[in-house]
Amino acid sequence: MKQKLILALILVGSILTLDVYTKRWALDALAHGVTIEAAGVPLTLAFNTGIAFGLDVPEAGRWILIAASIFVVVMLAGMFRQSKPGDWIRLSSLSLVAAGAVGNLIDRVRWDRGVVDFIGPIDLGFMLWPIFNVADMAITVGAIALGLSLWREGGETAAATASSAGGLGKAAD
Repeated sequence: MKQKLILALILVGSILTLDVYTKRWALDALAHGVTIEAAGVPLTLAFNTGIAFGLDVPEAGRWILIAASIFVVVMLAGMFRQSKPGDWIRLSSLSLVAAGAVGNLIDRVRWDRGVVDFIGPIDLGFMLWPIFNVADMAITVGAIALGLSLWREGGETAAATASSAGGLGKAAD
């Protein structure tokens, strides 16, 4: 349990520090809605009062999102606690998603302007990728890794079940 906790503290602490610092920098250095480029990366200060990709939420959305974020962090903590100590992909992915959720939660709690986003929009050639932040990157990478971890576990469980069923069938022959 000690190694799991150390991993979580390092990842969550690092992501939260980077997220808070870069959002503070964006608020100080960028003008709202004006895009500049730094090392080929477009930077545009924006405030997202909705959810992912700027999708709107109802009038009381801020409080709904705060409650939902707290619920998600509690669920992630439960999954983290139940994860095997050696499952570093699962533990890392849960830590990344939790760090990102807390990073965006900090913005939602501290003011009603919304989450500070500043990286993008990125032109993919067929669409503009929405403006995002460090917390969003942690959530995205963590969610993909968590999905792969759960998928891998599902495959291992199915293989073990098939192996057990096959063994039972042979014993009955």
